[in-house]
Amino acid sequence: MKHEQIFARETTAAAMLDMPASEFRRLVSQGALPPPVTLAGHLRWRVEDLHKIASGEAARPHDDFEVKV
Repeated sequence: MKHEQIFARETTAAAMLDMPASEFRRLVSQGALPPPVTLAGHLRWRVEDLHKIASGEAARPHDDFEVKV
């Protein structure tokens, strides 16, 4: 049975948005991307949140990060 990924580590989350991990970290620290959650001491990003950012559904008006489709 194949499982749907619901959380991603930093490098995976950055790769999902096709950007280097350093840029991903910068955008997270600026608030342009969602913060991680802590699961058993590990920082993870909700894949659903990343999809919402990519689609523009969760974009914040003050963001420096813009998705063009």
